[in-house]
Amino acid sequence: MAYGKKSAGESKGLQKLKQDLSAGTLGGAYIFYGEESYLREYYLEQVRKKLVPDGFEAFNYHRVEGKDVDVQALAEMAEAMPMMAERTLVAAVDLDLFKLSEGEREKLIALLEDIPPYCCMVFVYDTVEYKPNRTMKKLCGAIGAHVETVEFRPVDSRDLESWIARRFRALGKDIDRRTAEQLIFTCGGLMTGLVPEIAKIAAYAKGPSVTQRDIDAVATPVLSAEVFRLADAVLQGQFGQAASILENLLKMQTEPIAILASLGWQLRRIYTARLAIDGGRDKYWLMELWGMDSDFQANRLLTAARRGTAKWCADAVRMCQTLDRRMKSETGIDPAGELKLLLVRLEAARR
Repeated sequence: MAYGKKSAGESKGLQKLKQDLSAGTLGGAYIFYGEESYLREYYLEQVRKKLVPDGFEAFNYHRVEGKDVDVQALAEMAEAMPMMAERTLVAAVDLDLFKLSEGEREKLIALLEDIPPYCCMVFVYDTVEYKPNRTMKKLCGAIGAHVETVEFRPVDSRDLESWIARRFRALGKDIDRRTAEQLIFTCGGLMTGLVPEIAKIAAYAKGPSVTQRDIDAVATPVLSAEVFRLADAVLQGQFGQAASILENLLKMQTEPIAILASLGWQLRRIYTARLAIDGGRDKYWLMELWGMDSDFQANRLLTAARRGTAKWCADAVRMCQTLDRRMKSETGIDPAGELKLLLVRLEAARR
């Protein structure tokens, strides 16, 4: 059975950028955005290497940051002639193009419509979300006509596993596919977060190959992995372990509402896995439903779901929904205490 992929992988904008880099035909302006910041910085550096000769960065590469960047200053940077190179590069980081004043917006539109052929300008959205305002039709039109937008999405599982293996090999270690999948589950699927974790694990691992035990020993789990462990512990009747995981999350000052949101999401996924089991459906149905491109998470969900009934899963989801409404609407509520009570209720419902 075929299954659909989630929206990971290369966007059309990234494919075009790679073509431009390969052919040496970089355009006049780009917008770089998306949650995979590792790739954003990587491709910004590739653009710099393509356009700016080593040793001439001070003359030909201008990087400015912050919401207070002046559009007039950008225009002056764009108009400055390159030195010992064919083109210059201007990178404006976290300048929200749709939050400019009307006067600045008009200047920006004029700049985009007349960027000198010897300049390449890249607007990088890092901590600021790229959210086009379609009511600003003139600005949107200028961007559509003169700017290539490049979204940097999380890469798909197979490509990410290959990248992880290459990173470990560079550090003198090997890692097999299943262990790489465990690493992605534990530390998340963003390269930005995986880079320091890979370095820690490689330094800790004693043998030539990285093991799951190495990952468990030193890796810092993302919230979704810890909450899945919590939910699975409840399903196994290990209330003490579930309470300990929750206590550790609270000690790390994780917001209770974030824990609850992640728990509700994991329980919904486990519920659908239980429905798949009861309905005679396989892991591929579950992968298609949740947009997974690897069976690793689907298998974990099915394993967890076999420990509970469809009724318990449905009740657990409803409990999370009820508490979510209370946390968001009631005053004077103790969120951490309510989460602990929720665990008690989930445990009691299993009996």
